[in-house]
Amino acid sequence: MTEEPARRRYDSLRRTAQAQQTSADIARAARTLFVAKGWAATTVRDVAREAGVSVPTVYAAYGNKNGLTWALVDAADLSADVARLLAELEAAPEPPRQLAAMAAYDRRLFERAGEVLVLLREAGRTEPELAQAYRDARARADDAHSQVLSAWPPGTLRGDLDLPTALDIYAAICNIDVYTELTLERGWSPERVEKWWSSVVTRELLAESR
Repeated sequence: MTEEPARRRYDSLRRTAQAQQTSADIARAARTLFVAKGWAATTVRDVAREAGVSVPTVYAAYGNKNGLTWALVDAADLSADVARLLAELEAAPEPPRQLAAMAAYDRRLFERAGEVLVLLREAGRTEPELAQAYRDARARADDAHSQVLSAWPPGTLRGDLDLPTALDIYAAICNIDVYTELTLERGWSPERVEKWWSSVVTRELLAESR
């Protein structure tokens, strides 16, 4: 396989990383204010002031206040360093190492931005915009994982698994609730969670020969 097709494989992740970098200041400001003040009490002008940009710049990046729900998602991914994930995926084509990179990304995401995900999910019970943002964020994560798993050679996944089931299993293991239970309730360190995730998803998803 030539280098160029290999690079194109992760074009969606690369575009995400570039877009997040462009909107980083706005995303961080929105995260800070929404967590501190709540969704209803935060205005676009507040976000612009916190980010040190003009109101039109915020509108250009996210459209309107409803669009700022995506700033929360972007801020979460940005804090977890999606660019680092992309670099690790491209540098390590072996499936076990790619699963380890995905587990490491999720550990960073939940460690650094878990409160954002909880905010989206809980506030989404009464705020339709936030509920949709949470669903879209989950779909975006599934799409990123699908890009990785679908690029593997035939026979990489355990014989009884198709791609949708493999994505379901990964999501059932590496999620905010498991992370919270182990770190806050059971006293695990984030590093221990990451190592365990990597071991479990490798065992559950890959054929024994891998």
